[in-house]
Amino acid sequence: MNAQNNNSSSRTSSPVRQLVLSRLREFIREPEVIFWVYGFPVLLTIALGIAFRNKPVEKITVDVEEGPKAQAINSALEGHEKFQPAIHDAETCRLRLRTGKTDLVVRGLESAGAAYEYEYDPTRTESLLARNALDDALQRTLGRKDLFEAERREMTEPGSRYVDFLIPGLLGMSLMGGGLWGVGFVIVDMRIRKLLKRFLATPMKKSTFLIAIMLSRFLFMLPEMVILIVFARFVFGVQIQGSYLAVIFLIVLGACTFSGIGLLVASRARTMETVSGLMNLVMLPMWILSGIFFSPERFPEMVQPVINFLPLTPLIQGLRAVYLENVPLTDLWSQICIMAGWGITTFVLALRWFRWN
Repeated sequence: MNAQNNNSSSRTSSPVRQLVLSRLREFIREPEVIFWVYGFPVLLTIALGIAFRNKPVEKITVDVEEGPKAQAINSALEGHEKFQPAIHDAETCRLRLRTGKTDLVVRGLESAGAAYEYEYDPTRTESLLARNALDDALQRTLGRKDLFEAERREMTEPGSRYVDFLIPGLLGMSLMGGGLWGVGFVIVDMRIRKLLKRFLATPMKKSTFLIAIMLSRFLFMLPEMVILIVFARFVFGVQIQGSYLAVIFLIVLGACTFSGIGLLVASRARTMETVSGLMNLVMLPMWILSGIFFSPERFPEMVQPVINFLPLTPLIQGLRAVYLENVPLTDLWSQICIMAGWGITTFVLALRWFRWN
């Protein structure tokens, strides 16, 4: 009886092991795939990390419209380190403001009431802030005094930079792309090359094949996550404030979730064009809405339930909570349930709808 059980166990585990090994061999034999899996995320992190590294606040660009007071206004602003003034004619000033080349236009008035007129774009945050800063500077130039003194304290603690906010988003993006493309593309490629048809002549179950594909993808993805985390830590100083085990758990759960979605997308697709269109259809809303590069709270309140239900949103929220706020997993149960629900549901549907040919 024991021998029969051992033989049965061997037959059950052998297909998974052999499929995973074959995927690893294919992966090693394709250097360009190694670059896209491991090299490209690092290059993307370098580019974005450099673009959004800590740097001095940019000067406020102010266009002074030609007129009797233009030179006096320009001289007053040149004495402030935060402003970069320049004198232009009225038409040039309006053109530069309309095209975003300046934050604000100021002109001197000869009327007895107002001394200056500000022209700005209220829909641009930098233009609105420039108006307030310029008004404060000119008011002080004319002798306005503060009613009280206030102490200032600058915050430079770890986690306050944009790159600290960005890295968890890039981890989530990599998990989504790897799970969808790394699983869905492989299955459709095998279907096109008639490899899946050959499995019809074997006793291997669909569940065994799908689990093997998911497992092989997970083995590729784990080193990718380690490389990104270590690279961000030693190059940009991005530290994990919470538990490393919590980050690992979220990464594993995210990998399983998006692998399940990738299986579902590729379960019936027969051409690369079809699977590419389906992948983009699935990924594009999450690229825009799930908060990879900026907070999803910027979107209207009415669409927040939809955004929070997307599988990438709870993954990034959970990673940022652990990374930046030291939040324990017990406080992330809603995000975990959403991701687990997506992973289980899509795998079950993929298992039901999957076809070898």
